Amino acid sequence: MTNFFSFSFKNRIAFNYILSGSILIALVFTFLYSIVKYNVNQHINEGIQEELYKHLDDITTDTNDTYLIQVDQWRAREHNSISVNPVFVEFYDNHKQLIDKSPNLKSANLILFDRLKNNLFIDSTLNSIPIRQIQTPIINKNRVVGYLVVAMSLEDFEIVQLLKNVLLVIFPVIILLLFFIARFFAGRSIKPVNTIIETSSQITRDNLKMRIPLPVNKDELYVLSQNINHLLDRIEQAIEREKQFTSDASHELRTPLAVIKGTMEVLIRKPRNQQEYEDKINFCISEVDRLNHMVDQLLLLARFENQKQNIKTESVYLNAILLDVLARFSDKIKTKNLIITTNFSKEYRIESDTYLVTIILNNLVSNAIKYSNNEGEISLLLLDHSEEIQFSIIDNGIGIASADVVKVFQSFYRSDSSNHASIKGTGLGLSIVKRLCDLLKIEITIESELQVGTIINLSFPIAKLK
Repeated sequence: MTNFFSFSFKNRIAFNYILSGSILIALVFTFLYSIVKYNVNQHINEGIQEELYKHLDDITTDTNDTYLIQVDQWRAREHNSISVNPVFVEFYDNHKQLIDKSPNLKSANLILFDRLKNNLFIDSTLNSIPIRQIQTPIINKNRVVGYLVVAMSLEDFEIVQLLKNVLLVIFPVIILLLFFIARFFAGRSIKPVNTIIETSSQITRDNLKMRIPLPVNKDELYVLSQNINHLLDRIEQAIEREKQFTSDASHELRTPLAVIKGTMEVLIRKPRNQQEYEDKINFCISEVDRLNHMVDQLLLLARFENQKQNIKTESVYLNAILLDVLARFSDKIKTKNLIITTNFSKEYRIESDTYLVTIILNNLVSNAIKYSNNEGEISLLLLDHSEEIQFSIIDNGIGIASADVVKVFQSFYRSDSSNHASIKGTGLGLSIVKRLCDLLKIEITIESELQVGTIINLSFPIAKLK
């Protein structure tokens, strides 16, 4: 019983349904009862009124200001009239003394109320029989010379009370039936919710393959199930990326550590000359620098997971940032004897985060320099395009195989790294660029061909970043 009457979701639906239904039914029943009662009372009142007028016609007054009842006509009409409902009549003088009454009253008498009740319909009783009566004064020359009282039995009109009793009995029965019916259909309606609960309870971190079956009807529960499935897809993808990232990071971090350890072990096996020590130590220092750079980038990636709330929107001048980046890599540019061309027709300004935009451009210029051949050429272009500013960085370096273009944004992925062992890298630069572009709503595309070169396009929205 406790479980049945507990306010579960199904019972709440049923309760809300019967609450609204009971209010509507109560209003309908009240309206029905009021209409029937009004019509019955109206019919009784009209009958009493008609009898009153008939008996007033039987009264005449004389010169002594008394009234005479035409008894013969009255009694003849009473005998010749067919009436389903009995009518009771009494005549009083001006001193409220009974003069005459209808034979059906026998020894009983109607009640003559005070003058405040004149011409009003009053419910009373006659020998415990419910009646309705009206009393009216008999006027002659503006003086009250007597009273006429007409009453009608209400026994045959107890249908109103019967209707009231029936409605009062039927009402809770209907409400109870409505509750069970509503509960039944509510149970069927929320069956997909139970399916969602059962399925979601079986989904764990190690079991993310399960999905909630979609209901047949494409209603709100269908949309809810679909959204939960999409959420599970995103969670599964995120966890898979986390597992892959952890695996790749541990591998990439282990490699330089293993190299450093191996180099040190070789050094201590036997005495070395000064030059060998310096060479090996310099090699270890370069590996440590590579390791530090990789850790910095890993920490940067971790920070970007919740960077959305910390974006600082301000005016960003792209021309100035690009010139600063080129100045930062001036030594490498001179070393490879690269030709840098810029095409800035005007000052380009956007609303974004200066720090994050600088990281994006810094990584792209760094990659272009790193993968360009000696005496190669790199072009930096800024152009207005519709409601955005388009930045393009073009190099004629080693390029990327078409099959690898879609993979270069993955963490630790390096295209054809075995054939370019001299080019050091962590495979995190473009991954960082892609995440920052998504964060700042910057569209990035890559076009590349092996031994021809690479074109990277960025589309900066001019509108303020939301």
